[in-house]
Amino acid sequence: MSLTYTVKVRDRATGREYSLQVPEDRYILHSGEKQGVDLPFSCRNGACTTCAVKVLSGEIYQPEAVGLSQDLQKQGYALLCVSYARSNLVVETQDEDEVYELQFGRYFAKGKVRSGLPLDED
Repeated sequence: MSLTYTVKVRDRATGREYSLQVPEDRYILHSGEKQGVDLPFSCRNGACTTCAVKVLSGEIYQPEAVGLSQDLQKQGYALLCVSYARSNLVVETQDEDEVYELQFGRYFAKGKVRSGLPLDED
């Protein structure tokens, strides 16, 4: 018999708060969908930042969150599509672009990627 936790999700974009009952062996996103809650997501594989949240309280387990560096995970970021509750939780949705910039900005902060080929001149 698995434990069930209460996960409160604060949606920054809408200002709404959802309270979900999430079994310890089910992804939080999946549980939310089963309960009729429309949370942001895209890939469902833990590879993008669309479903990113900041954990405000509680414990989360996300071994498959390849879209978040260990550093961001230590700062409290999580991906709901591949996260399991390990206690009652309060999380807040994040802006996908903000999290993407935190994750990858150091690689792209130097401007546009150039191919090395000369630009066509008219």
